[in-house]
Amino acid sequence: MSISVRQITKRFGSFLALDNVSLEAETGSLLALLGPSGCGKTTLLRIIAGLEMPDSGSVHHLDDEVTHRRARERNVGFVFQHFALFRHMTVFENVAFGLRVRHWSEDRIRQRVHDLLHLVRMEEIGWKYPSQLSGGQRQRVALIRALAPEPSVLLLDEPFSALDRKVRLELRGWLRRFHEELGVTSIFVTHDQEEAFDVADKVVIMNRGRIEQAGTPLEVFEHPANAFVLDFLGNVNVLNVRLQNGKAKLGEMEMDYPNYPHPETRDAAVYVRPHELRLDRFNRGGSSLEAKVVHVTPAGSVMKVRVRSDEFGLLLNVDLATSEFAELGLQPGDRVYVSPRQMRVFVPDYSI
Repeated sequence: MSISVRQITKRFGSFLALDNVSLEAETGSLLALLGPSGCGKTTLLRIIAGLEMPDSGSVHHLDDEVTHRRARERNVGFVFQHFALFRHMTVFENVAFGLRVRHWSEDRIRQRVHDLLHLVRMEEIGWKYPSQLSGGQRQRVALIRALAPEPSVLLLDEPFSALDRKVRLELRGWLRRFHEELGVTSIFVTHDQEEAFDVADKVVIMNRGRIEQAGTPLEVFEHPANAFVLDFLGNVNVLNVRLQNGKAKLGEMEMDYPNYPHPETRDAAVYVRPHELRLDRFNRGGSSLEAKVVHVTPAGSVMKVRVRSDEFGLLLNVDLATSEFAELGLQPGDRVYVSPRQMRVFVPDYSI
């Protein structure tokens, strides 16, 4: 493993930022730390970089423990959220700065900076200053400046959050291609699920200083470890049901749940993503819930339909393929019947 973090704990006064956290990043991989604000992901990144010291636990780069080494001794490149470029230096000098500090020869500096500027297609603007660049260009300069000294690890703290959506989308694809070409072990922090899934080989989801789940984007999306992960990963409908005799019930809607075969009733929550709900014009029996269409939004290849169940005060979001939506011919105000194609039930000691 290129990076190994073992049982890291960190407090800031009475606030527990990291609680016995362990993770590994394989050599050459791109790992995303994903979670809400305050979950500990930036603190963990700064500890890996050597910008913060843990209260307990250890950090290893390859087979070398670096827990108590200063940042400049760890051969780590760091890209900050707000670029942090030197305003009084040209693009060329910004990229060359770390090489001059390390006393590289001028010939070697010129060649390295030229190669990196060529890599990001910016060789023609090496003479410009940061104030003359777009946000996307400044972030590219920040990235190649971090890469210039040939670090063994690249760390990125929400590198695209200060940019508009279109530029973020462009830079995400560019970062993925860039990483595949250079193969530097990289860890980046984000609170954006789409960004993490689009770029990373592995996603680590954090909450309240702990790791909730780690895996490939597909593993995490298809097999969420708990209700927090499922809810955090995006737009999800939550139905409060009662379990009894292998069934999950909400009014007249009844769904199979063999993991709870007991006669005693128990409260639980059913989580259903918008594309996992089905709409019908006619009642399908006990497996559906009556609702009314309140809003329809076109969104490319899908139609987003919001429906309301007045009986339970529920607003549900449903994603339908455009062909399915056209076949149903839905309009706001229409009565429909909602049923889950797939569901996940979370209840203490029981989950599917």
